[in-house]
Amino acid sequence: MADTIEEDAPKRSFSFIRSTDSGITEYAWSDGAEKVRQALGEALNARNVAFLLGAGCSSSWRDDKELGIPTMAPLAKEFTQKRDPDVAAFPSTAERNLLLNQFGIDISSDDYSHNLERLMELLFSLRFSLKLSNAEQAKTQLVVINSIIEKVQAFLWTKCTAGAFAHGDNTVSSLYEAFYRKLVLRDRSLPRPWIFTTNYDLFNETAMDRIGLPYANGFSGVVERRFNPATFRYALAEQLDLTSRKWTAVDGFVYLGKLHGSISWTEDDHGLFPIRETMSPQVPGKVMIYPTPAKQNSALGSPYADLFREFQSRIVREQSVLFTMGYAFGDEHINNIIYQALTIPTFRLVIFADPGMQGEIAKLRKLNDPRIWIIGGEGPEEGRKAHFFDTIIDEFMPQRPTERIDDAVKKVLEVMTPKKGAQQ
Repeated sequence: MADTIEEDAPKRSFSFIRSTDSGITEYAWSDGAEKVRQALGEALNARNVAFLLGAGCSSSWRDDKELGIPTMAPLAKEFTQKRDPDVAAFPSTAERNLLLNQFGIDISSDDYSHNLERLMELLFSLRFSLKLSNAEQAKTQLVVINSIIEKVQAFLWTKCTAGAFAHGDNTVSSLYEAFYRKLVLRDRSLPRPWIFTTNYDLFNETAMDRIGLPYANGFSGVVERRFNPATFRYALAEQLDLTSRKWTAVDGFVYLGKLHGSISWTEDDHGLFPIRETMSPQVPGKVMIYPTPAKQNSALGSPYADLFREFQSRIVREQSVLFTMGYAFGDEHINNIIYQALTIPTFRLVIFADPGMQGEIAKLRKLNDPRIWIIGGEGPEEGRKAHFFDTIIDEFMPQRPTERIDDAVKKVLEVMTPKKGAQQ
């Protein structure tokens, strides 16, 4: 009877889109996950490997509760919704009316209530124009614009520093730890992997610290850690023979580039190296985490120029693979670099996303390019998706050889260790 019920149950499937599949893109979870693992295992052995982690990687829901950091759309919806009465931390009725009556801008419209970065671009553009204006009302308008910008900044700061993860919940941090554990075993003859992220949070750094994985993030120093792009040229090596001075690169080492800044970055007036990293951020202040207007232009200044240069340099090399996770291709300046890489015949792009998404994902899918893989759809069970960070880690990333041993040891400890209260 049980077998009959199982046979009658609808099989869950996901999409693995490759033009070489002759149109067959749906795979049942029963055997499809192994096909993806094999394909990704081959891709991970490419000479140059890079990952782009977006906001989706730091978001995790359980029982309708956000345990991580909401993605940009929910953040925009929360910030832009009207409140009666006014709440000090959000745009007031007077501020909304000024934007609507004097600039014709309704921040509750779909253009801004689904995209907080677009709102920030608008606000910064208005601020830039008003600073140059000699109109009598410009000063009053500028005060209002600055007020809303400060509220957005404080809002983002709070979301990145105060959540379930800041009060003992390890759901998201455990995912990052599992991701790095599966990533680190890579042939030492190959270049070390690069992780690029648009996120401001510290999940990457915390995960690597907890599992003892050394990494380079562009900062050097101990008491005062300052951004110096020269550190991206450094590698970690161990000395094999003290007499002959033989060295070899360590197996576990990662390069981390935070393309949009971090809540741990501050700026001061220290000459050539003004960007500092502090692991105990307390207030927003000059923390460099905020989207700015025309990111194409903001990326020209350090440290962003250095980080985008590294991103471009890594993915346009011969035999490069870029994996995107939790990234919906909503940043034009990043997309342009990826599209440039697609002009390199040996470049490969592996996208974890909803295959039915419109916009840039749909355009990439229509290219029917065998170098572009799109993996996503429904997950192995209800409530999960194939393109979610946890599913990627648990189901698709190749298992390390030692991982099976780790699991076996864990099982032995669970089964063989005497339980409290058990009879001896």
